Amino acid sequence: MSDYSVERRARVHAALADPARLAIVDRLALSDASPGELGRLLGQPTNLVAHHLGVLDAAGLIRRRRSEGDRRRSYLRLVPDVLSGLLRPPSLAASRVVFVCTHNSARSQLAAALLASRAPMPVRSAGTDPAAAVHPRAVAVGRRHGLDLAGARPLHVAAVVGPDDLVVSVCDSAHEQLPAARVHWSVPDPARDDTDAAFERAYAVIADRVDRLSSVLIGASA
Repeated sequence: MSDYSVERRARVHAALADPARLAIVDRLALSDASPGELGRLLGQPTNLVAHHLGVLDAAGLIRRRRSEGDRRRSYLRLVPDVLSGLLRPPSLAASRVVFVCTHNSARSQLAAALLASRAPMPVRSAGTDPAAAVHPRAVAVGRRHGLDLAGARPLHVAAVVGPDDLVVSVCDSAHEQLPAARVHWSVPDPARDDTDAAFERAYAVIADRVDRLSSVLIGASA
């Protein structure tokens, strides 16, 4: 938090004082979610979920972005710096992690390479509609950060995802098509802008998410 005033901190503590809002923050610690998904998690009506989200938004704890898949849907994500170390996300057991996006050409490839460099466990990536090749800018941004994607090839989810995998969707469209995804990261598609800056932004978001995920994976140190 850039503003550590008593008033600012009091608003954050007040926002977290309700069990339902704390449950929302716990869920968003690792996975973005739509208001509807949060409503099902809490078992509460739409108007009450909207109230909780309004309180969290006013405290600066969450941000909302429109889905790049179903434009009628939006996803909430946590602003982790506001909590200043208060997060206690639940542990996740996994024998293998599979990152999924639509084309398996950028976000999922970067996420898989990053987690493989941080956790000694099997990691793969796949797409719901695989491209012919990994995006050249994804290869370039990976190289700039010590990741080798030169030999990576896009694959279809049907050829990769198994029943025991921890599936992490890094694309709104893939999340909306793939019921198997247990964790969702609403990462904007850098290929839409197709600039080095867009791919660097996507890399930074994914790196932060991978760091948080790797810290709670059970099996990552096996």
